[in-house]
Amino acid sequence: METEEENESKEQTLKLSLEDATKHLHSEMLRRIDLENHMKTLQEEMTFQKRLHEDELKETKRVHESRMAEIESGRQREFESKLSDALQGLRKQQEEQIQGYKEELERTFSAKMENAQLSAARNSDFANAAQQELMETKMRIDTLTSQVNQYQSQNVALESRIRELQDMLDYDRDLHQRRMAEKEKEMAEAQKQAQTQLEEYEHLLDVKLALDLEISAYRKMLEGEEQRLKLSPSPSSQSVATQATTQGRRFLQGKKRKMKETRKRGHSLGFKTVQHASSSGNVSIEEIDADGKFVRLKNNSDEDQMLHGWVLRRHLGNVSDVTYKFPSQFTLQAGQVVTIWGAAAGVSPGPSDLVWKSQKSWGTGNDIGVKLITDDGEELAERKIIYVPRGEESSEQDDDYEEISGSEMDFPSQTKRRRKKKCCLVS
Repeated sequence: METEEENESKEQTLKLSLEDATKHLHSEMLRRIDLENHMKTLQEEMTFQKRLHEDELKETKRVHESRMAEIESGRQREFESKLSDALQGLRKQQEEQIQGYKEELERTFSAKMENAQLSAARNSDFANAAQQELMETKMRIDTLTSQVNQYQSQNVALESRIRELQDMLDYDRDLHQRRMAEKEKEMAEAQKQAQTQLEEYEHLLDVKLALDLEISAYRKMLEGEEQRLKLSPSPSSQSVATQATTQGRRFLQGKKRKMKETRKRGHSLGFKTVQHASSSGNVSIEEIDADGKFVRLKNNSDEDQMLHGWVLRRHLGNVSDVTYKFPSQFTLQAGQVVTIWGAAAGVSPGPSDLVWKSQKSWGTGNDIGVKLITDDGEELAERKIIYVPRGEESSEQDDDYEEISGSEMDFPSQTKRRRKKKCCLVS
């Protein structure tokens, strides 16, 4: 808009200058016409004076002739000679005066004409320069208009692409949520089936214990009858019965104790969220929000770091990688932090807060990674979020991992023996 206003102001200035030059030329032409009219007037006046002098001369001649008729013939020649000399002197004086007037008029007219011609040439050059500049301005305006139209078309194409990517991201997010819901439902069903089987197993053990007690009672009744009838009881059967009863009780108590320990261990074993970070420059990725709200960077040096052209690349499972580009002329102060929020967080941009307007969040899941890449393509920092099992598995983790959340995802109780694993990811 400023360029168009400047062009319009220049065009108005040139038009005013052209009008002034035209008026000046018109005034010079009028002055020339006035001078020509004045010269004609002087010429007419000179003609009139000449006629007047001729008339006077004629009158003087007539008077002298009348006088000469009265004067003697001897003095007639003298008078005629004097009259002739006087007439020649007057004629010569008049011719000199007329010649002076004529030369003065010619000099004045020539000077005025030269000034008018110079002024007209200057005004013509100025008008040509103004017209040339006006044409160049129009050409620049046409070029800028075409560039603006091109940028508008590119902007429309990019906006359509952003909408397509946003639709794809929403579709993938909905698909991931549906799959997670299905997995949770399957886990709940598996836990429910395991609990049902456990209850059935406990019921069977109770039935077995009741049957063992009933068998023991029948054996005691049989032994009493044998003693009453004075029959010798078989020691093998008595020992077998006692041993069976004792083993049944111990087996039942052992099974119940193992089930309780298995259930407690299943509740104590879970998953915890950890982050793995690495950095090879002055700027590091300090934190990735587990809920996908923000990513925080920190300048660990004593000098300001220019982030123009740098990007943050996010990797989320099987989803295509997306990149966040820092604004131009953005500088991270020495020892300061900057937080890049998702659009859904509702945070306003500030000196230490940036907003990723094209993404609602940084995403959630069990395989999130963010890399800091310079304008030369060099990876300076990286941070990942993973899930590792809690309990025995947590003691075997590497030293590079750090815990960021105390939330656990409990496993369902199972009667099968667990195999020890060093580390695992929940997909």
